[in-house]
Amino acid sequence: MTSGDYTAGITARGAAIAQLRHRGRDLVVPFDPALPIPDYRGIIAAPWPNRVADGAYRWKGVVQHLPLNEPGRDNALHGLVFDRLWEMETHDAESLTLRCRVDAANGYPSSLAVAAEYRLDADGLHCTVTATNTGMAAAPYGVCPHPYLVAGPAPLDDWTLHVDAGSFLNVTPDRLLPVALQPVDGHVFDFRTPRSIGATEIDHAFTHLALDGTGESRLMLTDPSGSSVGMRWDASCPWLQIHTADKPAPSANRLGLAVEPMTCPPDAFNSGTDLIILAPGTRHSTWWTIFAR
Repeated sequence: MTSGDYTAGITARGAAIAQLRHRGRDLVVPFDPALPIPDYRGIIAAPWPNRVADGAYRWKGVVQHLPLNEPGRDNALHGLVFDRLWEMETHDAESLTLRCRVDAANGYPSSLAVAAEYRLDADGLHCTVTATNTGMAAAPYGVCPHPYLVAGPAPLDDWTLHVDAGSFLNVTPDRLLPVALQPVDGHVFDFRTPRSIGATEIDHAFTHLALDGTGESRLMLTDPSGSSVGMRWDASCPWLQIHTADKPAPSANRLGLAVEPMTCPPDAFNSGTDLIILAPGTRHSTWWTIFAR
């Protein structure tokens, strides 16, 4: 897709953002769409974002078991559609719509029709994800994107991060499962005033996100060169996962900042926190935008 100074490439697998550029500059860490998607890069995570502990949760009195796909942590990670081939519904020079079906199986209690609508314009890349319960039973639901943003040519440690989030979710160090909310006051995770990321390692969910006059939250990343990338979303995503993409050698380390506006926190299928309940025939939509500044 192309519009003005922006170009984007979206893959059928995972409805993922394989490439997003502004005036030839990468705004996300790209990947080759002909190869497997690395590190869930750019995918749509649905019908849950982040993790479900042990892949197990109780729904309507029955314990459901989801596929475990996080080796070493024994969690169900990033939903059921990140590795699926989505069907193209519409496509033109500046937009496309992809659709995917979730069947009532593999520990999920109903069927969903999920649509991802991407659109490029002068304000950036916009994505709207809509899920409709096409089954006969109510179903738990959550969603998030998974782009790795790139501020510019300098290393991630040198980028300046600004996000007005008042709290973060402490997690267990081994499995990254929720423990308790903690205020960012006095903590290294306080980026309410813009400052460099430095060597800080982050793989946490933030909340109590400030909303502007239009009811939107946003995150900005700025390179020392002055180039920047931002992301904005509405109040339907009151949670934000941030991950500095730390990898042990010899893997490429800290290539970009994963920025994931989420409708619910990690393990919401068990906690119920901000969990969306889709009754048969009902739908839910949320949106986000990635832009250069």
